[in-house]
Amino acid sequence: MSKLATNTKKRDVAIVGVGSTPIGEHWDKGLRELTWDASIAAVEDAKIRGKDLELIIVGNMSGGMFVGQEHVAALVADFLGLKPTPAVRVEAACASGGVALRQGYLAVASGLYDLVAVGGVEKMTDVQAGWATSILTGAMDFEWEAYFGTTFPGIYALMARRYMHQYGLTREKLAEVAVKNHYHGSSNPLAHFQNRIKVEDVLNSSLVADPLRLYDCSPISDGGACVILAPAEKAKQYTETPIIIEASTQASDTLSLFEREDICTLDATVEAAKQAYSRAKISPKDVDIIEVHDCFTIAEILALEDLGFCKKGEAAKFYEGEQTYVGGTLPVNTDGGLKASGHPVGATGIKQVIEIVKQLRGEAEGARQVKGAEIGLAQNVGGSGATVVVTILRRR
Repeated sequence: MSKLATNTKKRDVAIVGVGSTPIGEHWDKGLRELTWDASIAAVEDAKIRGKDLELIIVGNMSGGMFVGQEHVAALVADFLGLKPTPAVRVEAACASGGVALRQGYLAVASGLYDLVAVGGVEKMTDVQAGWATSILTGAMDFEWEAYFGTTFPGIYALMARRYMHQYGLTREKLAEVAVKNHYHGSSNPLAHFQNRIKVEDVLNSSLVADPLRLYDCSPISDGGACVILAPAEKAKQYTETPIIIEASTQASDTLSLFEREDICTLDATVEAAKQAYSRAKISPKDVDIIEVHDCFTIAEILALEDLGFCKKGEAAKFYEGEQTYVGGTLPVNTDGGLKASGHPVGATGIKQVIEIVKQLRGEAEGARQVKGAEIGLAQNVGGSGATVVVTILRRR
């Protein structure tokens, strides 16, 4: 940690309001409407007025390519009737939401702002699936990966095949990640997919990029999500259950997969997690619930290891005896994760944090609630791991 980071005084920051749209295919709504729905829900949850907000930060990966709209932050401020409030767009591929939240956290922690809205939005289904896949390749090294025909299913398939070879992960055990996430998604009224599946369903689904099949891959989704941030000392003005951001850390890695020493490890996750645990003054064993970036099933396996919950090559053991389910020793992706809850890329990092907030408040719907949860962790990944944000939240 740098000397500047060590010596800088900061305020504690709380999440005092949350709001999310259903995640899925919104044929009747555009970028504006999705932003409106999520933002109004968050503002009402915090019991504030929109004009009380001092700063708006929007996570969005590719509004220009998906819907032809590049000036997203101005659009949001205008459509919500919040001009002249400053608005900023943040882009970090699939980690856009997580990085946006970190920027909002820093803005409040610095003392410059007291009420900040951090949102994420993506409208992905207005283009054909093949075109959406091409747009998403912009999050990888276009010159050395996408140019030669590589897609993200292909990138993560390389990770999965290498991991299976090196650590003996079976195809059946990998399928259990999707089964568990669909099980959790079936209890989430906002999830893109709310159907339960079995291991054989995953194994019999169409091949996408060997060894990954259709049910190993997160869907193309529309959606918006928003949180309201305030100084912790003022949080009780807005909510009876403020959730404290104990740490918000970010790290980088090579953009290209082939330049990494070990493609079975996301070094940016390892580094961001190390910093987050240090700043929150906890260790992995203190965490009650986690949301990880399972864009593909292998990504969840890697995350459990890179976040320090087990040694490299041992994550599969968590899927024995339903340990990663609600009620298990380490509940993972209780909203269904990206796989079942959906992956509107600009909103995903915010959506993950909202699930943690609901869990720590004791407000998760029905069977998804983790009893007595006090500390939660979210990992949001950009591309194949070139950008990673780790957020640790605590109920006080």
